Parts: sequence; C-alpha cells; structure tokens
Amino acid sequence: MDFLQLSTQISRTHNVLQQSVGHAINKHLTARNWLIGYYIVEYEQKGEDRAKYGDKLILSLAKSIHIRGLGVTVLNICRQFYCTYPCLNTEVVSYLCPILQSATEELQNSDSKQFNLITDKRQSILRSATEISNVAQNSSISTPPNMLFSNISFTHFAELIQISNPLKRTFYEIETIKGCWSVRTLKRQVENLCFERAGLSEKPELLMAMVQQKAEPETLPAIIKSPFNFEFLGLKSTDVLSESDLEQALIDHLQEFLLELGYGFCFEARQKKILIDSDFYSIDLVFYHRILHCNVLIELKTEKFKHTHISQLNSYLEYYRCNEMHEGDNLPIGILLVSDKGKMLVEYARGSMDNRMFVSKYLLELPSVEKLKAFLEQELL
Repeated sequence: MDFLQLSTQISRTHNVLQQSVGHAINKHLTARNWLIGYYIVEYEQKGEDRAKYGDKLILSLAKSIHIRGLGVTVLNICRQFYCTYPCLNTEVVSYLCPILQSATEELQNSDSKQFNLITDKRQSILRSATEISNVAQNSSISTPPNMLFSNISFTHFAELIQISNPLKRTFYEIETIKGCWSVRTLKRQVENLCFERAGLSEKPELLMAMVQQKAEPETLPAIIKSPFNFEFLGLKSTDVLSESDLEQALIDHLQEFLLELGYGFCFEARQKKILIDSDFYSIDLVFYHRILHCNVLIELKTEKFKHTHISQLNSYLEYYRCNEMHEGDNLPIGILLVSDKGKMLVEYARGSMDNRMFVSKYLLELPSVEKLKAFLEQELL
C-alpha cells in the first residue's frame, strides 16, 4: 500500500461510517416510534383499563412517561404513523431482533433487487400520471416495506402521513428514495403540487428528471439537526440551533436582565421547542411569573418589524394556552422585542385575555416599554 492508497482508504472509511451514523439514527428512531404507535393502538383495542382513559389516553400517557420529545403531539404522530404504515411490522421486528444480525449481508444484497423493483413502480406511477385524478384511493401500487424502512427517516414519515391519498403518498415515497430528498425538498415538492403537475404533464418522466436534478439531498448535519432526532438523542436545542452571534448575545443578556429586575420572573426555558401540527418552532425565552401566575414568552428579532412576528408570537401563546397551562394559571403573556439599526419596538401580546383587571395588573408587574427599549439600545451600542 502506497501513501495515496492509505489516504484514500482512510477517507473512504470515514465517509462510509459517517453516513452509517445518520442511517442508524434514522432507523432507530423510526423503529421506536412505529413501536410506540403499535403499543398505543394495541392498548386502545385490548387494554384492560382502556375505558378509564378514553379520549384522554394520549394526554395521560404523555404525563406518565416523562420522556423528552414524547409529548402529546408526537405520541399522536406515532399512532398515526403506525396506522398509516402497518406494513413495516416485519422490518421493525427484524431490525430490532439481535438474532437476525447475521442476516445483514443478505438484506444488503436484496436491496439492489428491490431498488430495481422500486424503479419499475415509479415508472408505473408516471405512466398512469395523466389519470391520477381518477385513481381509486385503495390503489395496489405501494413501496416495498424494506425500502421504506431503510431509506426514509421518521422526519420524512411525519410529512408523508399527512398525505391521505395512498397513490400520492407512494409517489412522494419513491421520489424521496430515488433522489435522497431532504425533508425540506419533500415539503417543497408537496407544496408545489409536484404529484398533480406530473399528472397534467404530457411527459412526466422529463418533469421528474428536472425535479430530481434540482432537488436538495439529505445531509448528515440535517439528519442530526432534525428536532425529532436531537430530542431522541437527548441533545439540547442550543446544541443544534444556528443563530447569529448578535441574536445569541442579546438573548444571553436579556435573560440575565429580566432576572435581575426582580419583577417575579422565574426562568423556565430557552429556545423552547414546541410542535404545532408537524412543524417545530423555538420560543426564545420562557419564564413563569410568580406574581401573575402565568407564563411569559419572549421573542427577540434582530430585523425590521414584520406583522408575521406578532402572528408567530400569538400562535405560541395559543399553544401554551391549550397545552401548557395548569390549574390556577392565568393566560400566558407574550413580549416581542424588535431591533432594526437603532429603531426599537416593544409590544406586549395578550392573546385572548378579556379580564381588564388582570391586564392592568400585568402592565404594572412587567418591565415597562421604556426599560426594555433602553436595554436594547444599551446592548446594541
């Protein structure tokens, strides 16, 4: 072995094993969440005390297990995942069963045959694309389960299960596998009606060739940064979130500033990750106010004010109202801080509050607009 061969071998080994890390994370998470969905459905059908929990089963389960990343929304997604993909049963069991470890080579060899099969399925869908609107919901065309399990991450599955039409879902499964699509690419193509456009195209093969050429492939950093994955791995939000140095520094100092004011703020979370539908969002700072008995959500924007900022904060307040309030809590309050080259804006969001006495009280207990503007101006000097 000469030096060039040595260098090449080390690089090749690194690349292969690095990719296998992402592959293993995806398969572990997919297997876990499929099994969770299976357990929930089995309990709903056969649990001895299922009538005791009824419609509140998921909520009671989330409170009981205390596992990060397995809140009500994700547990519901797991349940829907199992119901949409019961065909993965053999793949999940085989993957998790240590006895079948010796079958790895055989499974890898069979993958190439299945890839040819999936190519044939893809062509079958595209050939009938002009008749898509007339295809029955119970179409027999489906992606082989082992190709699904081996090549699609749970983050992709969370998007795919929102597609009710089986043929349409199969179309996106196959294109995702063929192009190694990132989740962002998958979402973009669904939003851009790629399936429907293929049905209207005279030459759907050419259309899909162009789409695949422009598609963004999945990368290892994207796999690790997936909210589903980093919570599964026990990572903190701040370990994977990319923010500007300015915004990060402002959040650091804002946290200290509010605690030092002595207004009754109790720090709860930073970059608090919440799941609305199938999308993750991060709230910059979350406090609990011991005098007002409510959560205070703070969003900081280092850009020009946009009306979408208020809409975003109100969405967070509504999420907290529905999912995070406990007995005795008042409705959450939001504070939006915007800085744009010397122009400061501070706005309080009240959500759906209609109690005037409480509104007056929180205006007294929270820092004034002037104090918050002064903080931003001082930090941006």
